[in-house]
Amino acid sequence: MVTAALAGTAGPDPAAIVATSVFWLHHGTRLAGGDTTYLNQYLLVRCGRSFGACAVEDGETDPALCRAYSGRPLAALLGDDAPRPLRLAALDALLAEAAPHREAAAEPVTLPAGTPEERARARDAAIAGLLDIAPGARVALIGVVNPLLAAIRDRGGVPLPCDLNLRATQWGEPVTDSMAEVLDAADAVVATGMTLGNGTFDTILGRCRERGLPLVVYAQSGSAVARAFLGAGVSALSAEPFPFSQFSAEPTVLYRYRATVPG
Repeated sequence: MVTAALAGTAGPDPAAIVATSVFWLHHGTRLAGGDTTYLNQYLLVRCGRSFGACAVEDGETDPALCRAYSGRPLAALLGDDAPRPLRLAALDALLAEAAPHREAAAEPVTLPAGTPEERARARDAAIAGLLDIAPGARVALIGVVNPLLAAIRDRGGVPLPCDLNLRATQWGEPVTDSMAEVLDAADAVVATGMTLGNGTFDTILGRCRERGLPLVVYAQSGSAVARAFLGAGVSALSAEPFPFSQFSAEPTVLYRYRATVPG
């Protein structure tokens, strides 16, 4: 996809578009009633009317990267010498600029004004609403968010939580760090867009294709990139472009897509 973008076949010519700003966010969140503090970091790229995003782990980026790449052509951010998270954020921005979510054939879902807990529950109910499962279906959740676990249960699913950082859910259930374990056992898969940035998405996509599993992606990271896989392994997508829901108490919009052909 990066090769196509650099060739100008995936949207506007990236050599002709300036990355107006490259910036980095680090925030912590602890929802009421929980004992988990989520420590999230994002690298973001602004170009034209659009933002691209990629979640990063500790040590993957720093303010010097933002200083070095802000104001450069988008093609420079997509180059082989650019860090992987920056390339993904730049690709996300380019694809979003070519086809903004707000203008695409997606279902807009307005999250209500409210507390962090209220907005998280509304967001995760919207994501879980993309699952078409029978009661008792095992749902691999790759990238654990406690309200999303609850929303999957509300739809009759049995979550199989997997995360590289968390070892237990809010309710004390064990969380594995083995994707292979949950992908082999699941009847359906829900994965975060962060898998695009950390290099695990191809493995998830390939295994879901092999087993014929529905794959739902919930993406703040790489939401426009994940959209390119609809109908080609991705069954449905909850796309949440920046600014993300956790940064506002006012109504915000996410966009739900469903594949038009079997994923």
